[in-house]
Amino acid sequence: MPPEVRYARSGDVQVAFQVTGDGPIDMVWAPGTASHLDLDWDWPPKAKAIEALSSFCRLIRFDKRGTGLSDRPTTAATLEERIDDIRAVMDAAGSERAALFGLSEGGSMVCLFAATYPQRAHSLVLWGTQARWVQADKYPWGLTPEQVEQMIEELSRNWPSLDYLMGPGAGLGSDADPALLEWVLRYARASASPAAIVALERMNTQIDIRDILPSIQASTLVLNRSGDPVAHVEAARDLATRIPGARFLEFPGDTHSLAGPEAERILAEIEEFVTGSRSTPVAERVLATILFVDIVGSTEHAARIGDAAWRDLLERHYRLATRALDAHAGIEVDRAGDGLLAIFDGPTRAIRCALAIERESRALGLKLRSGLHTGEVARTDGAIRGIAVHIAARIAALAEPAEVLVSSTVRDLVAGSGLTFEDRGEHTLKGVPEARRLFRLASA
Repeated sequence: MPPEVRYARSGDVQVAFQVTGDGPIDMVWAPGTASHLDLDWDWPPKAKAIEALSSFCRLIRFDKRGTGLSDRPTTAATLEERIDDIRAVMDAAGSERAALFGLSEGGSMVCLFAATYPQRAHSLVLWGTQARWVQADKYPWGLTPEQVEQMIEELSRNWPSLDYLMGPGAGLGSDADPALLEWVLRYARASASPAAIVALERMNTQIDIRDILPSIQASTLVLNRSGDPVAHVEAARDLATRIPGARFLEFPGDTHSLAGPEAERILAEIEEFVTGSRSTPVAERVLATILFVDIVGSTEHAARIGDAAWRDLLERHYRLATRALDAHAGIEVDRAGDGLLAIFDGPTRAIRCALAIERESRALGLKLRSGLHTGEVARTDGAIRGIAVHIAARIAALAEPAEVLVSSTVRDLVAGSGLTFEDRGEHTLKGVPEARRLFRLASA
């Protein structure tokens, strides 16, 4: 169950916050432009990030004034008022000193807080943050002043707009999965009103923290994706050079979201930076649905279009697959050549993810085969092991082009989901003691 929502008084405003975990170090999570504490738990990738951080610290999250579950004053808060809210939340949560985790525009808040209250900043972690968000003399990153006005005008007439969510707002990317877009639309509507988002974004355009960055004394880690559509990677790198001793890490991906490619590695880097060590990998035995996907006739396809074109096509295929995994709460375990291995905590989501990957890759001119099985696996240090993994791999090898082939276990577990199957008979799988009855997905 999500934790209790509590309130901290900051001047005349009540700021909502939640506390999870009981680690030896406190961490304050400062969100981006708008957030919603309760709805954070409804999207599995976001919930997993919260749980991962809560596993090694006492995590304190809050909704900024004007957003989410906090009070909604009619004017946008200044940066000074926003850091007052951080202090009020820390006081209410009984936190004297904390690691500060700032996402997007929330990074501006924690930078100013760390510089103003160095005694309360254990360390500083910044994700997808720029020193300013509008282009200026000797600062080529961000929107132009004209683009800002166009964006604000659009928000005043059409909040939340898809252009904003896929582009300069949430940075989901132009080919974001429809399921993710649907959830973010609902999240955005609940997080802020049209008037509030206009006021917040207008205030954000005035942010420029370049001059205070050299005053930060806390150890700082700056992280950014190479293709982030909101925070330009070179802007993040520039920010890091302005903070004494800051460390910069770049990760692949063209989304602004933390819950994207290599999310587990990113969270592990944050844990090691904040605590000085990563969690000791322990084999975790769980029931999971294993999905194997591979490209049919990849060698012939590569020979036909050439190595350079094939590499580009494969990269696009994996980018689409990553988005589908994020949208269906799948975890990528491995990719080799033209194959992909992922696990899910539910077979229905796994099947729908396989369909989404197949549909998107078909538009690229690729044919896929997919195999799924549900069974117990041992997870350790990002890898999975167990007979269930071998069964899923053998099933995938038997699948026909454009076919999603599943074990009887999967078919039985999705009863009532609306998915229908055709019997493909019993098969002896290499290295597996007993014959298995397999089923072809007929309709979804």
